[in-house]
Amino acid sequence: MATVAPSWAYTLHLPHDPRAPGIGRCTLRRVLGSYGLEPHVPTAELLAAELLANAQTHTDGEYALRIRYDAGRGRLRVGVWDRSPALPPGFGTERAAPKPGPGAESGRGLHLVRACADDYGGYALRELGSAHGGKLLWAECRV
Repeated sequence: MATVAPSWAYTLHLPHDPRAPGIGRCTLRRVLGSYGLEPHVPTAELLAAELLANAQTHTDGEYALRIRYDAGRGRLRVGVWDRSPALPPGFGTERAAPKPGPGAESGRGLHLVRACADDYGGYALRELGSAHGGKLLWAECRV
């Protein structure tokens, strides 16, 4: 009789600190390794690295890394929540974003996410009765 791994999810809350993205990547490697998903670490780590760097660079508050495995769909989702409700170009309802010029020193991270993920997206979160809540950017890869 074949066994099916159950679905699972982990959330790691991180402070706005330049060391936090590295801590998030290390945690992701350990979690995936503990579930035997080592072959998927390079892609998942790239997705997490860019999403975490985006939160660290473009927001002022804490943020969180969410790792979710959906056994039924065979998908691994990496998401990052932060306090800013503003969705970056390409992660909202529109799926295109301007490409950085050849001399640009930044602006390629989310293009990498879109190129390497099997699916991606983002949505603004709202707390009931306020304009706060932030956003969640996510990217998935097949497992």
